[in-house]
Amino acid sequence: MNIVNDEIWTFLAKTDKPLIIYGMGNGADKIIDVLKQIGKVPYGVMASDDFVRGQTFHGYTVRKLSYFEERIKEPIILVSFGSQRQDVMNHIMNISKRHTVFAPDVPVYGDNIFNMEFFNAHKKELETVYNFLADNKSKHTFENVINFKLSGKIEYLTEVFSDKADVFENIITLGESESCLDAGAYTGDTVMEILSYTKGKYKHITALEPDKKTFEKLKKNIGGMPDVRLFQMGIWNDDCDLSFNNSLGRGSSIKKDGEQPLSVTKIDTLFKRQVLSYLKLDVEGSERMALLGGVNVIKRDKPKINMAVYHRSEDIYTLPLLIKKIEPRYNIYLRQHPHIPAWDLNIYCV
Repeated sequence: MNIVNDEIWTFLAKTDKPLIIYGMGNGADKIIDVLKQIGKVPYGVMASDDFVRGQTFHGYTVRKLSYFEERIKEPIILVSFGSQRQDVMNHIMNISKRHTVFAPDVPVYGDNIFNMEFFNAHKKELETVYNFLADNKSKHTFENVINFKLSGKIEYLTEVFSDKADVFENIITLGESESCLDAGAYTGDTVMEILSYTKGKYKHITALEPDKKTFEKLKKNIGGMPDVRLFQMGIWNDDCDLSFNNSLGRGSSIKKDGEQPLSVTKIDTLFKRQVLSYLKLDVEGSERMALLGGVNVIKRDKPKINMAVYHRSEDIYTLPLLIKKIEPRYNIYLRQHPHIPAWDLNIYCV
């Protein structure tokens, strides 16, 4: 692996330039917390012009970028939100032409920060995954994503952006008789994706969505389709009742202290008597538990797998390693789809 010794947190700890937090929300909370740990205090908080309405965040009045440009020289702007919208990413890149811009990597879930200490502690596992990735594009993506996580430099990401259509043309081929599990179905976008590549044909689709309001939209969008099972449930390594934090919209997740009761089930339960040919897992940090609840079916059927590996800092190595442990015959590909920061990072197993 070609990994650069270029850590953002070390740089930020040493710089005297003013630090501007770009965005509000959970990501900004986490970045401010890490800055506090390295002895740094943000100069201010900014938002895109259309979102500035005199709000306050962490005691700062939220300002437009022009406000800071009129008052300080050479600000460092820290992007603290995520977007896959091309116009938003273009706006970030345009700002980077005038100012120093980083997108510090903080996990969506969990507390591990992907810094140089974390990299060195897990270098062996990371090298193992790098070595078994199935093609050069996967290896290059793996290197660049790690370099992005360490440095916060967006150009590492943009260099390896990959369109999802390429995956379904060159890695995962979906036929007209697929038996699918969509865990983390949201409002049905993945089901629509499946149908677009199978000419609307399939054998069976099971879709799980834990959030009640989102589940109602899922039912409205695809509930009338034949041979489709919909469950307002989470996917886990057991059949039981847990709880659910539904305060983050699409990013809501299963938590021990969540506010909403939630039934969860296993892949092995859902497909005990039925073949699984295509498995999509994007379950907000619960991917490992979902895999552990599907060991028998994955070994039995070796389904094609499309799985997110970005929710936790450790996902980029723990999830591919677990897949290989369950079924060593898998070829595993890694793709970074357009998104700032490195969300929408997926592995594809065939």
